[in-house]
Amino acid sequence: MPADIPGIHHVTAIASDPSRNLAFYTETLGLRLVKQSVNQDDTSVYHLFYGDHGGSPGTSMTFFPYAGAQPGQVGTGQVQTTQFLIPESAVDYWTDRLAEAGVDADDPVERFGDTVIPFRDPDGLPLELVGRADAPAGDPPEGPVPEDHAIRGFFGVTLSLTEGGSTASLLETMGFREGESKGHRQRYEADGDLGYVVDIVEDPQAPRGQPGAGTVHHVAFQVTAEEQAEWREVLQEHGLRPTEIIDRKWFESVYARTNGGVLFEFATEEPGYTVDEELESLGERLVLPEWFEDQREQIEASLPEL
Repeated sequence: MPADIPGIHHVTAIASDPSRNLAFYTETLGLRLVKQSVNQDDTSVYHLFYGDHGGSPGTSMTFFPYAGAQPGQVGTGQVQTTQFLIPESAVDYWTDRLAEAGVDADDPVERFGDTVIPFRDPDGLPLELVGRADAPAGDPPEGPVPEDHAIRGFFGVTLSLTEGGSTASLLETMGFREGESKGHRQRYEADGDLGYVVDIVEDPQAPRGQPGAGTVHHVAFQVTAEEQAEWREVLQEHGLRPTEIIDRKWFESVYARTNGGVLFEFATEEPGYTVDEELESLGERLVLPEWFEDQREQIEASLPEL
C-alpha cells in the first residue's frame, strides 16, 4: 500500500465571469493569483489558480470561468461545500469583512467545536471559513488581508451523497480516519496540516447536483510522484475506472469518478507552479504548457481580458 494521503491538493470549480472571479478571490478573500493559464481540455477557457504566496499544495483553489455560464445546482454527487482554514482569532475580522464587502454570508455557526462562517462567492459557490486555534502560520500572500487574519489554505470539503459507504471506504483506504458525526454528517480526517478534513453528508432524498457556474468540478488529493501509479491500482481495486497518468505541467494527475458521483483527482505535489515562472512573478502573465505554445496567438485571441 502507498503511504497515507495528507490531504487535499486543490479544488477546481466552475465560474462565469473571469474578471469578477479574479476580483473576488484576490481582493475580497486575499488569495494570490499564482497561475494564469487555460483549461487544457478547452483552451478557449481560462484556468485560474489562487493560493498562498507560492500556491502550495493544500492552498490552491482553481477555476474554469466560462463567460456567460449558466448556474449549476449543488446537490448529491458533488462537493457540497469547500472550506478554508483561518485562525480562530480571525473570525470576527472575517465576519465584518464579508459584511462590508456585501458578500452573501450567513451568521457564524458551531460545528464539531469549530466556528464556521458559511458564505457564497459571486456565482453562488458554497464556501466556509473555519476558525481553528491550531491553524498553521502558513505563507500568506501580501495583499488586502492582514497576515494574522489571512486564509491559510483548505480546511476540507463536504461531499453530498445519496449513499456514503463506498466513498467512506475509499477515504479510509486513502488514510482518512472516521471522526465525529452529527445527523447526516460524518467526518473523516487525515494527518496533514491543510485540507485534512472530508465530511460526508448522506441524504438519499436530496436532488442530484447539476454542473454549471457555482459548482465544484473536482477535488484533488496530494500524492507523491513515486506512489501515483500505486494509487491508480488502488482505485482499480475499489472498482473504479481511473484515467492514465496525465501531465498537467505543474503536477501529474489521475482522475476517477467515485461510486458516489464525485470526481476525485490524485495530483502530485511537484513540480509546482514555479517550474515555469519565478516565485515573485507568479500569475502575472498567461502561461501555457509547451505543447500549446504553437497555438498561443489563437488562444490569446479567444480569451476575454482579465
